[in-house]
Amino acid sequence: MHQFMIEPLFGTDHWQIGGYNIAFTNSSLFMILVLATIWVFMLGGMKRELVPGRWQAMVEGVNGFVNNMMATSVGPEGKKYVPLVFSLFMFILVANFMGMMPFGIVPGGHAFTVTSHLTVTAVLAVLSFGTVLVVGLWKHKLHFFSLFVPHGTPWWLMWLIPFIELFSFMIRPFSLALRLFVAMTAGHVLMKVLAGFVINGLNADAAWVAPVVSLPAFVLMIGITMLELLVCAIQAYVFALLTSLYINDAVNLH
Repeated sequence: MHQFMIEPLFGTDHWQIGGYNIAFTNSSLFMILVLATIWVFMLGGMKRELVPGRWQAMVEGVNGFVNNMMATSVGPEGKKYVPLVFSLFMFILVANFMGMMPFGIVPGGHAFTVTSHLTVTAVLAVLSFGTVLVVGLWKHKLHFFSLFVPHGTPWWLMWLIPFIELFSFMIRPFSLALRLFVAMTAGHVLMKVLAGFVINGLNADAAWVAPVVSLPAFVLMIGITMLELLVCAIQAYVFALLTSLYINDAVNLH
């Protein structure tokens, strides 16, 4: 589980503010790398050329993808929330893919997946959920609470349905955070286990172990790696899609 450990790159336990350690860690480094990658990606694609090049086309494609998602989920008012959803989508997508990079081939280094830590995914989920609360209360005031009483609810279920709807609403940030955290952690653990079979099989004294254990594990590891790359993209899409649907509830009170 060494790949998930947060370790200080410089700074010690003496670097504290209010009892909290503020040493610069590998998690901080990779979050900065993620932001730098997104900045370079956006900077290179914002040339506004009449005939866009490949880079500009990629940026416009991602932006158009999020725009269409918000228009479909929220409607015309969804356009104003595109920057938020776009930022969440890009951060999660780049962080997931960066955690899959083979930095381990460099002696003493390995990639760090920031989305494999619940603290990071929880902050993203709270940002999404907090936006929904602020938008809903700002736009509808106390009428926002009618969201917990669906249209057509029988009067004899009024004592139960609002509590179920409220529980379903309050569980949203937990499901957002846990889904991303569990998916990334489980995938990396599985790849690490398969890599262990490959290495230990090759280092075994018996010659028959490598073709029987290492080769099948290596083939399976390639397949799992391809699947994990797909999961990286799917998890970013699911997080952005659910955020857009939650914003739709706050805007349109469906």
